[in-house]
Amino acid sequence: MMRVFRTLVLKELIGFVRSWGLVAVVLYSFTLDIYIAGKGIEMQAKNVSVGYVDYTGGGISRKIVGHLHMPEFRPPVPFPSQEALSRAVENREIMVGLVFAPDFERRLKTDGHTTLDVLLDSTAAAQSFQALGYLQNIVLDFAKVDFPVELKIHKLFNQNAENAPFMALAELLSVITLLGVILTAAVFVREKEAGTWDIMLLMPIDARMVIVAKSFSQVLILMAGIVTATGLVLFGAFDMPLNGSIWAFFLLSFLYAFTSAGIGLFIAAVSGSLLQVAQLSILIMMPLIFLSGAWTPIHAMHPVLRTLSLVSPLRYYIEGSESIFFRGTGWWDLMPYFFGVGVLGGLLYWYGFRKIGKLF
Repeated sequence: MMRVFRTLVLKELIGFVRSWGLVAVVLYSFTLDIYIAGKGIEMQAKNVSVGYVDYTGGGISRKIVGHLHMPEFRPPVPFPSQEALSRAVENREIMVGLVFAPDFERRLKTDGHTTLDVLLDSTAAAQSFQALGYLQNIVLDFAKVDFPVELKIHKLFNQNAENAPFMALAELLSVITLLGVILTAAVFVREKEAGTWDIMLLMPIDARMVIVAKSFSQVLILMAGIVTATGLVLFGAFDMPLNGSIWAFFLLSFLYAFTSAGIGLFIAAVSGSLLQVAQLSILIMMPLIFLSGAWTPIHAMHPVLRTLSLVSPLRYYIEGSESIFFRGTGWWDLMPYFFGVGVLGGLLYWYGFRKIGKLF
């Protein structure tokens, strides 16, 4: 029986290798796509374009402008009037505009307080408001506020506050989700499109073994991609820290791969073509990705969505993976994540198995 099982798995792996287009998609997804997500999605204020109008011509305004430097800000651009600065913001030439009123410096010296007008292009909400935070800190340094509390900030798990490793890891986990579903569904639907489904039904092999062997072969492909992406992209390109056990991550990934395979089995049972597979995969998996905390923290979601996220296996996979890489969580403390992925994954695989089993 094991010999038959190995033969079926090897047959699917050979079929995958011969499909050059599919191999190219998988290689791209596990390498270049993750690299682009890590390097291309920037959440921090960087290279922010700044313009200013200085009606005072005083020293304080020049000092404030002088504190706006790389890499957060480009060299500030002077404008002759507020109207010209407003047009530049409207035309997306400037993201942050500063207007120093004629009495800016006089009011600061005589009254102890003054007003600095700030124009923000809020279509780039994340970067513009982070730039505003930097600007507020610069102004507070000049205000010399006598505040009795001193803040001592200790950055845990990400001392340099780098965004790229988090984005790369989140993209890897999303790629695993989508490919796990699509590959598993495609391996069955191709039999329908090629007209070999009936021939497969006539084989003197237990249908349950055929289902398990076909889905297990796709899990092996996923694991090969995970190992490749972890070594070449996460560790190689992004120098990802590893504070926990890499074997815990691989085991959690192996369990989650079966979760995605279970969803793929369900899609394969109700799809008649690869086009339907792609459509249903997006329809089912995108809500799971959005509810997982990959792009929005769980605690920032609406209470209803936060409750719904409990049934997303990707939530436990992401939280467990981040705990392994960044927090150095031990095996025992990872049990809730293993339990969440294992239970939900087992239920999904069992349902998908039963659904496609009715076709045999």
